[in-house]
Amino acid sequence: MSRRPAALLLAVCAALALGACGRSDDDTRFIEPADVNAPETPAKENPSVEIPSAATKNTTRLPGADPATIAADAALAVYPSATPGTRPGAVALVDQRDWRTALAASSLMGPPLGAPMLLTDPDELPGVSAQALKALAPAGAKDARGAQVIRVGTTPRPGNLRPTDITAASPAATAAAIDSFLTSTRGTPSRRVVVVSADDPAFSMPAAAWAAKSGDPILFVGRTAVPGPTTTALRSRNNPKIFLLGPTAAISAQVEKTLKNLGDVTRIDGSTPVENAIAFARFSDDDFGWGVNDPGHGLVFTRSDTPLNAGAAAPLSAAGTYGPLLLLDAAGTLPAPVREFLLDIQPGYEEDPVRGVYNHAWIAGDDAAVSAALQAQIDDLLEISPVQKGAQGTSTTPGQTQTATTPQATTATTPTATTTSTQLSTTPPTTTTTP
Repeated sequence: MSRRPAALLLAVCAALALGACGRSDDDTRFIEPADVNAPETPAKENPSVEIPSAATKNTTRLPGADPATIAADAALAVYPSATPGTRPGAVALVDQRDWRTALAASSLMGPPLGAPMLLTDPDELPGVSAQALKALAPAGAKDARGAQVIRVGTTPRPGNLRPTDITAASPAATAAAIDSFLTSTRGTPSRRVVVVSADDPAFSMPAAAWAAKSGDPILFVGRTAVPGPTTTALRSRNNPKIFLLGPTAAISAQVEKTLKNLGDVTRIDGSTPVENAIAFARFSDDDFGWGVNDPGHGLVFTRSDTPLNAGAAAPLSAAGTYGPLLLLDAAGTLPAPVREFLLDIQPGYEEDPVRGVYNHAWIAGDDAAVSAALQAQIDDLLEISPVQKGAQGTSTTPGQTQTATTPQATTATTPTATTTSTQLSTTPPTTTTTP
């Protein structure tokens, strides 16, 4: 029986809550049978019990200490590759020296390719990426002329796998080249484009999850200027919908004014990276946006100071429970806006939790990035809870307070739950649309 590297099975093991999955640099480690004649080991008087961080009842962690490991684990979580039907058609090998390349390459996970990302160095594949590529064994993507590997940026040639290359001289040009490549696979350009800052990664990170889910391209601008490759890509479309992600501190009003000459511009923003990610999670406009304003969703968490993780974890938003990327700004503290958001979408039930809906979160990063205690706090806020009937027929879940809110966005919509699950003060993000 063939044995696969345990480092690449952590995502699957976590999802199954198998606490005995160990890591090894070379191969899977198996526990040897116990010697029944060996003397018993005295029990400790005060044995320590740790919070499980591989998985809790509502969370699953990808415990990689670096983006390359997180990317490998995410790829194998989405494509276990145990049978031909669970393998991807193609895998994107992405130069990990620039977070912008990885962010733009997230859209390769979207339709029609469904290509997960592995991170590489210019001259060689990191060991974890090489092992993951071998395990994934891509069969070839018919929409990419049978390519098994899509090389983005400067990356090594992977043995005898059929490659196709996407290269350019700058991050903005690389993003435009990825957009052109996706257009060739679909036969028509996307009518929707996400435009983000090339200089402020924490505000740009949430775009990766949506690009992986939708296949919408990501293009870059500076704070005060629109690069030529971005202008060319937008001009190739007839008045596209441009969704500008980030506040004026990251992307100026002048850039927004320039973009409105190239399409229909809607800005989605929050004053901090944490709030910006929540605004994008809440936003919806027709068939664009997550619209997460009610219970029953998947979520992905990572640290705001790890921009490569956004691309690495992006496949988790494009399969399974699907869901937006939310950001944490410290290892052990839950930001207040995140807590409020999770309370807003916390599921509730009146009689039977089996008839309710559920939230689930992936955690991308090890315990040093996101502590086990913080994971446990997130887990608790995701849990479906019994509803307490209010005096006037309103219902709340424990820890929530019934509040009235006034939606501020003309382009955002707030879905209404059709189950007995309870959601309270849903506040859609503030957005502005420039005709």
